[in-house]
Amino acid sequence: MTALRARRELGVLLALALLVAFTAADNSRFLSSQSIRDVLLSASILVVLAVGQTVVVVTRNIDLSVGSVLGLTAFATGKLFVAAPGTPLVVAVLAGVGLGALCGALNGALIAAARVPALVITLGTLYVLRGVDHSWASGEQINAADLPRSFLDFGTATVLGVPVLALVAAAVLLVVATWLGSYRVGRELYAIGSEPAAARLSGIPVGARVFLAFVVSGALAGLAGVLHAARYGTVDATVGSGMELQVVAAVVVGGVAIFGGSGTAYGAAIGALLLTTIGSSLAVLRVDPFWQQAAVGGLILAAIGLDRALAARTARRAAARSAADAAAGQDAGRRGEREATHGS
Repeated sequence: MTALRARRELGVLLALALLVAFTAADNSRFLSSQSIRDVLLSASILVVLAVGQTVVVVTRNIDLSVGSVLGLTAFATGKLFVAAPGTPLVVAVLAGVGLGALCGALNGALIAAARVPALVITLGTLYVLRGVDHSWASGEQINAADLPRSFLDFGTATVLGVPVLALVAAAVLLVVATWLGSYRVGRELYAIGSEPAAARLSGIPVGARVFLAFVVSGALAGLAGVLHAARYGTVDATVGSGMELQVVAAVVVGGVAIFGGSGTAYGAAIGALLLTTIGSSLAVLRVDPFWQQAAVGGLILAAIGLDRALAARTARRAAARSAADAAAGQDAGRRGEREATHGS
């Protein structure tokens, strides 16, 4: 299954490379340094959100509130700088991450307490948090002129030509991917997604782990909100609206099974980069926006279909192995009986 998933991620990378090559053949400016920086900047926020969503999806859950958490933390970051203009950047980042983590903890606590599917709970908190954001903003818009220059520079700065926001997203990706793949808690999240009942019987604290997954998702959505404020400089109550659908699309297209138990943060990041590149390339190719959305929808359907095909193939292999083991056991038993008969 791991090999199949690796091939799946390589397939997404190949699709990304072909898309870039085709677009560059039509318009060479698509590969200009400025165009590449713009794509990386746009993808950075989506990558952070997709990595956080991966932590939840592998447990066979989903977090639809990430767009609202991003919007709330982006506006809170702007208000923080308006109220305290000298606030250090690190403090603003920690405040955004902390607020996002609180929102994630709310989701996790409600899911654990009510024992209601995460889809229902996070759909509710999506609207609740969006309502809080609208009530707090009351039609107010925070503009770049209200934010400190150092914060805005953080959103556009580069290191050796690579945007700082892209480096932040890469660091988040590396940390989460290592945690999921190499540490016990991360592996337990996969076990929960594969079979929650079996995970519970094996002693894994399922409720606590799912709660942790939502806290991580919320914290990264809060970080994405801070990055959004730095990147665009203009913040109001509409920021992040509909973002949750893009995040789920990136995760699914990147090979994270929506049914839980498999997929990697690296795949989700590749999916986010692919979706961002699709938006940029189709705009360069002057394709109608409707077809941009249709292309993303087609990718989602294809990804889910492929997930089911991979799951069915794995199940058939497991059944074949079980049948072969059973047949081998029966043969061994018959041989033992014959040897016992001859011995007597």
